[in-house]
Amino acid sequence: MAEPITTVDDMLAVTARRYPKTTAIRADYGDITYAEIDKAATMCAAALRGLLGEERCVVAVASPLHPDFMVGFYGTIRSGNIAAPINPRLPPHLLYHMLAASDARLAFVTTELFAQLRRVRDRLPGLREAVLVGPGPVSDANDIRTIDDLSAAYEVRGNAMPPPVAVSADDVACIHFTSGTTAAPRGVQLTHRNLTVNAGQIAEAHRLGPDSVVLNHLPKFHLMHLNAVVKVGGVHVPCTSPDNEAAIKLANAVRATHFYTIPMKLNRLAADPALPDLRLDTVRMIASGGSALSAQVGEKLSEHFGIPVLQGYGLAETSPLTHSATPDDPRPGSVGPVVTGTRCRIVDMATGEELPVGGRGEIHVRGPQVMKGYLDPREPSPITEDGWLATGDIGHVDRDGFLYVVDRIKDLFKCDNQLVSPSEVEELLEAHELVREAAVVDYPDDDSGAVANAFVSLRELPEGADVGRVLSEIAASAARDVPHYQQVRHIEQVDALPRSPNGKVTRRELRAEMITRRVLQTDPTGRRRPSAGVLDESRDLSGLVTVIARFNTAGDPKAFEKVFLEHVKFMRRQDGFVAQQAVTPVEDSRVYVNFGWWSSQQAFQQVVQHPEFRAHQAAMRSMLHSAEMNPSKALFRVPGSRPVRLAIGAPVMRLTTYRLTGAPEEFESAFVAHARYLQTLPGFAFTDLNRSMQDPGTYTSIGYWWDTETLGHAGEHTTCLRLAEHADVSVERVEHVAGNQPLRP
Repeated sequence: MAEPITTVDDMLAVTARRYPKTTAIRADYGDITYAEIDKAATMCAAALRGLLGEERCVVAVASPLHPDFMVGFYGTIRSGNIAAPINPRLPPHLLYHMLAASDARLAFVTTELFAQLRRVRDRLPGLREAVLVGPGPVSDANDIRTIDDLSAAYEVRGNAMPPPVAVSADDVACIHFTSGTTAAPRGVQLTHRNLTVNAGQIAEAHRLGPDSVVLNHLPKFHLMHLNAVVKVGGVHVPCTSPDNEAAIKLANAVRATHFYTIPMKLNRLAADPALPDLRLDTVRMIASGGSALSAQVGEKLSEHFGIPVLQGYGLAETSPLTHSATPDDPRPGSVGPVVTGTRCRIVDMATGEELPVGGRGEIHVRGPQVMKGYLDPREPSPITEDGWLATGDIGHVDRDGFLYVVDRIKDLFKCDNQLVSPSEVEELLEAHELVREAAVVDYPDDDSGAVANAFVSLRELPEGADVGRVLSEIAASAARDVPHYQQVRHIEQVDALPRSPNGKVTRRELRAEMITRRVLQTDPTGRRRPSAGVLDESRDLSGLVTVIARFNTAGDPKAFEKVFLEHVKFMRRQDGFVAQQAVTPVEDSRVYVNFGWWSSQQAFQQVVQHPEFRAHQAAMRSMLHSAEMNPSKALFRVPGSRPVRLAIGAPVMRLTTYRLTGAPEEFESAFVAHARYLQTLPGFAFTDLNRSMQDPGTYTSIGYWWDTETLGHAGEHTTCLRLAEHADVSVERVEHVAGNQPLRP
């Protein structure tokens, strides 16, 4: 008779008793059995009970592709506490948001995440301790304890630990945060019933069993894969290499039966010239989720490998899976029928009435995997009185019950009073042989209300190809079979699309940057301004990469300055270099800050590999206490009333760093309002805004002023004060580095 499974902890405990010697996960350092994972979870749980006491609280658990995540997650649950999985790639502002919102008392963090935690730790008084998990050099984390240290604590006091408070199936087991691509991440309360039921639903849909060997090629460990495989006693094989070919070789080496990945990687695999030489020997199915996978890519890979490529659908609010295609009927373009015990309906967005088969409207789902509610009681619930969850997604269902997801409601827009789905336009763009990936957002238009603006990342172009002409041809190709309101009116090339830590394209970030950039190229009278560059008005800062380097000298600053300026001369000669500006803080002449504008991150990275660059780097290293490099995206330039070339000579300079405390779009909107005000001041020269690529929660601005009186008025204005509501603001007075002085007016 099968043992009952009521809680998440039961899944691991039952499987460990049933398959004690079966490999649970294959790590770099060897296979770990279910009995060993179970014992490690017990030791972790005992230590957590000693650290956190009797009251149930939240423990944040970073989710790298590593056995430590299994131990930390199940150890937290076994201790009677609530686990909050967090992405190991979170920037500081999102890390702070999640830890503060969940009131986490302890956090399991990777070495990389601990570096981010240091920057916000002083604002988290409730966080008692951080514990290191996953790969990475322990030395980088100073004296932080590891999860193995917690296990050692069990040897001393484990047997004396009181038993955890009993929990039921309807108690909260986990706080799972939403992706945050359309709003700040929201904490979702998932019960033990939610997670255990969904684990069974996933296992059934994907045909998982004790003989399954699951290769995980995602950026992080996801609960749906963890729990479903543990429930059936299968084997986890994490693949931490981002390379598709490496993942395929590993799948063959371990004789994997299931291959889990994300659409972005499958898109790249389908376009890889090496694809014809790649084979999967034992894999029975490839499963993709998280965002939409185009039907063309799914069909191409399925035909090549001779196995089904499946798409699934779900949300953080549904534990997560509600729909999944099956190996028997993958049906490209669809996310499949509902999983067992789940219902789906499509409702009219205006009336709320259920639509017939084929009708397009909002997707509603109902089932035992639907969340208990949001963590923040102020968040309006999307669940109706009779249990239907409004997903916020648009789709339709065919006669066989297969769901087709069209778009997010928040991404839809109206052109000439007709609804436009960005996802549908993106699919048309990506059908072009030269397009690697595309994203479409709405751009305000006086005549049509809004029009489609496309950002496309291109494959390698034929030699001598004109990029502008290629982009026009791509837009024309996508426009052939669609009505006028869906046609792309603006199209731009990008190196890569911005993505959230979960790998989803952040359309709101693209839209905010596009609108802000264009708005600020218009002066207060409404006239279009010429594009403004740093030293050359014919160059446009928008869209460039700004490499911001801060050097703290150890000896004579002037000796370093001499070497540094020689280095600058070298950089100016390199392909992809656009402009450069070096400054030093007035209050600390030992520090140098250099702004280097480059055509792309790839252009800068190529220069970094140059032998002369490395020689300069070695020479400067011996003259420094420290050096920090902050690659950033140049968002826009805010010009004043005088020409930029003249404004470079403005005598008053300020270097400002903003560290977000709220949502990026709110901060950028506040900055635009402030910039609008600055443009009305005769003593304002210009400023810019750069968003860090390694820490999207940090922005840097360098501003020029003709006089301190005007600067003082600007600092007291309400638009400036409003910026402080969205970010911690740090201001430094700076001056030009000698030898780099601009022309004076």
